Amino acid sequence: MSDIVMSDEGWLDVEEGTEALLQEWHVKPGESVSEGQTVAIAELVKTTHEIMAPSAGVVADILVQAGDTFPRDAILAKLT
Repeated sequence: MSDIVMSDEGWLDVEEGTEALLQEWHVKPGESVSEGQTVAIAELVKTTHEIMAPSAGVVADILVQAGDTFPRDAILAKLT
């Protein structure tokens, strides 16, 4: 099982305690994804960031819903 998270690059120079907004998911539970595929879009400090699948697999669970905020290192979804 792999975790989908926002890359550390997106958090560079961001003040501690700042949260990102998950704007939209491009996948649903049960869908297959390829490594590096864009699975979601997040906004952090007025900049959008593509969230990529870390490996090929099937989306098992989405843990952060579109419209919700999340902190650095949050697990957004799980792949099997």
